[in-house]
Amino acid sequence: MRTQVLVVGAGPVGLTAAMDLASRGVDVVVAEIRHAGDPPSVKCNHVSARSMEIFRRLGVASKLRDAGLPADFPNDCSYRTTATGIELCRIDIPSRARRYSATGGPDTWWPTPEPPHRINQVYLEPILFAHAAAQPRITILARTEITDIEQSADHVTALARNLDSGEAVRIEAGFVIGCDGSRSLVRKSIGASLSGTPVIQRVQSTFIEAPRLRDLMGAHKPAWMVLSLNPRRSGTTVAIDGHDRWLIHNHLKPDEPEFDSVDRDWSIRAILGVDERFEYRILSKEDWVGRRLVADRFRDRRVFICGDAAHLWMPYAGYGMNAGIADAVDLCWQLAAHLSGWAPAAILDAYEAERQPITEQVSRFAMDHAIKMMAQRGGVSAEIEDDTPRGHAARASLARAAYDLNVQQYCCAGLNFGYYYDASPIIAYDGQTPPAYAMGSFTPSTVPGARAPHVFLRDGRSLYDAFGAGYTLLRFDRAVDVTRLQSAAETRGVPLALIDLSPDDANGAYAEKLVLARPDQHIAWRGQAAPENPEGLLARITGAAA
Repeated sequence: MRTQVLVVGAGPVGLTAAMDLASRGVDVVVAEIRHAGDPPSVKCNHVSARSMEIFRRLGVASKLRDAGLPADFPNDCSYRTTATGIELCRIDIPSRARRYSATGGPDTWWPTPEPPHRINQVYLEPILFAHAAAQPRITILARTEITDIEQSADHVTALARNLDSGEAVRIEAGFVIGCDGSRSLVRKSIGASLSGTPVIQRVQSTFIEAPRLRDLMGAHKPAWMVLSLNPRRSGTTVAIDGHDRWLIHNHLKPDEPEFDSVDRDWSIRAILGVDERFEYRILSKEDWVGRRLVADRFRDRRVFICGDAAHLWMPYAGYGMNAGIADAVDLCWQLAAHLSGWAPAAILDAYEAERQPITEQVSRFAMDHAIKMMAQRGGVSAEIEDDTPRGHAARASLARAAYDLNVQQYCCAGLNFGYYYDASPIIAYDGQTPPAYAMGSFTPSTVPGARAPHVFLRDGRSLYDAFGAGYTLLRFDRAVDVTRLQSAAETRGVPLALIDLSPDDANGAYAEKLVLARPDQHIAWRGQAAPENPEGLLARITGAAA
């Protein structure tokens, strides 16, 4: 087989990479060891706003928004002594029926056309798979294992075998993207190694069916996630379908080094607050290790890695899979630019320069938060469930601490919108430092490298819906002549759309008269006047200057 790009792995990251490339006119083959339609893991439970923006552009956001928990099921995070016990506090998160209309809560102010979506991977992945499989430029090879990768000057050869028939398959591709998880063969093929903190915490995780559990929790409004804090066993109960399927995370303590260090049945009952009469059925065991590992390289010539193949960390703020999706989109627009002929191979140097520092930074956000949460779980007062003044005081204190610590990860606007690329070879920097950001907060900015601030236009459209498929030049003063930049782009074959906006459209988010956004909505350049050397600017942002 021959293809422009081979993607190894058909999880959410690999499927997003394939869809993004196909949307830009690139032919893709996806190799996946599972059968088509095999159920995925239940580990991922959240799609970030930034990922939903990407899925909106790819035409699949509405399908995802209609799936998952029932439309009116609250997406709240509820902190309780046990899942059926005393509620300490609650972080309000709108149900999907209220996602676009809710106001006033910590998760309702998102400056985006697509707020976050709480949906388990068992619903997410089949929708992405079906959408990708329907694209004429995407070929998915199920039950196909890549066994070896060899590079030459102008292509990559991947050797594979069909896991059912044993038939050997040879795939020649211009480029290979490894989205093949933590044990990535693609990562090993480029000689990359993971470094960092190999074990932060072990989590004994169990996917169960328990039809009576929702009724037993009926004293409280339902919640997408219920976090149990008590001296016996702290853990998390995630609603998968809103009815009878749940994922139970038992957060093991530092002196519990193995997954079976604690009796699984006892821990589930202690987290839920039920006795031995409570009946449930184990559907699967989903044990996992929280780590902070980042690959020392994301690329070797024509081969790249994304997602868990490139980085592993504690999934706080839901940014495991979502970081991988961000990897894929950053890489794929650059690959498409090169394959389409309007950018040299040098543009691909930007992928590692942009994504590796971000993943290192986000991994530290997640690890720091994990350490704080471990301390909070380990410090629960013995009186937390007592009906005494001391018990009431202990609950009030823990409620404040749990809310303040965790509202930033469940309403993590900073991680969604605040990150920026500050050392990219294809961004025209102007010397201004971007505003600081944290997990939960950020300041919208037009500093090159930041995400272009989102606004709704006067006709109700999202600004992002108006963007072109390539670069988009936002002009806030029609008197500024940009014809030389447009002509230079046309000569080079660089796709450049012009959008004229009024200062009122900017809603205070844009101070410059011109802002140039890349295909991934990050800012490549800005100015109060047209660039004096448009050819030089285009050379810089497409990699030709290198």
